[in-house]
Amino acid sequence: MDAITSIDDFRAALAGLPQPDATALDGAAARNATLTKPAGALGRLEDLAIWYAGWRADPRPRIVSPQILIFAANHGVAQRGVSAFPPEVTAQMVENFRAGGAAINQMAATVGAGMAVHALDLDRPTADFTEAPAMEDEDFVAALATGWSALDPQCDLLVVGEMGIGNTTAAAALSAALFGGTGADWTGVGTGVAGAALEAKIATVDAGLARHADRAGDPVALLQALGGRELAAMAAAILRARHLRIPVILDGFICCAAAAPLAVAAPGALDHAVAGHLSAEVAHAALLDRLGKAPILSLGLRLGEGSGAALAIGVLQGALACHSGMASFAEAGVSDG
Repeated sequence: MDAITSIDDFRAALAGLPQPDATALDGAAARNATLTKPAGALGRLEDLAIWYAGWRADPRPRIVSPQILIFAANHGVAQRGVSAFPPEVTAQMVENFRAGGAAINQMAATVGAGMAVHALDLDRPTADFTEAPAMEDEDFVAALATGWSALDPQCDLLVVGEMGIGNTTAAAALSAALFGGTGADWTGVGTGVAGAALEAKIATVDAGLARHADRAGDPVALLQALGGRELAAMAAAILRARHLRIPVILDGFICCAAAAPLAVAAPGALDHAVAGHLSAEVAHAALLDRLGKAPILSLGLRLGEGSGAALAIGVLQGALACHSGMASFAEAGVSDG
């Protein structure tokens, strides 16, 4: 599928998902067994290398062209005081990304990743999801289409990040709707809210859940009702990566919440993705547990922007450098016992 032009297109893209290449998986596992190290000595790095090899259909791969996509949007629920920052900060941070001044810019440069920023109608926030679906069909399809087309088919690894004042509220509401629970179970401090502001944030999530209870059991409809343009774009980019067999490193709570509808709608839809890190956002661990993802890093990050996933690119690069570059026992003339 070259483009997303309707919600039905997106639903159709969730069916018949490509699988990893079995020959490459077997070849990578066989190579791993011959490398100059004790069996299992590189721990999870070995598993990551074999996983990546399967999706790239290459038993001895390397990462050459990683891509980081940042999607930015504004949320109608921000007017309810759910964030410590005003909505204007979204546009200001977009300019910072484009000027190269944000944390994610430095991390992208460090791991040699290309980076693109997509601002999604910042002057037109989504609807307040306590009163109406966050996105009408036209806006939802436009966000999905942006995410789908933003992916460079020539990249060999994808990280998606976000910026959007109010989007931890959307992520909490979407997680609760998909996996059960209340606002209190899934809502954290986000950009630093506390006290009455945190209580208002929890109440906003609960109100959104009640407003859209009729959409329970339909992950795509829940993404439209409770998500935001940037969450929809992230979900579409991750799904497009699956169709192109491009591995994905998931970022923190918001990214995982954006990806979660895919996993619920089509079990196994995130098999091409690993969790880059465990963030400090209170519900991220629970969400990773629901998704069956073990984080690569745990550094107490809660920045967003794709920052934790970008750092994890370096770990995956190291795993593949060892897997593809190390000598075998035979090549090195070392006895394997």
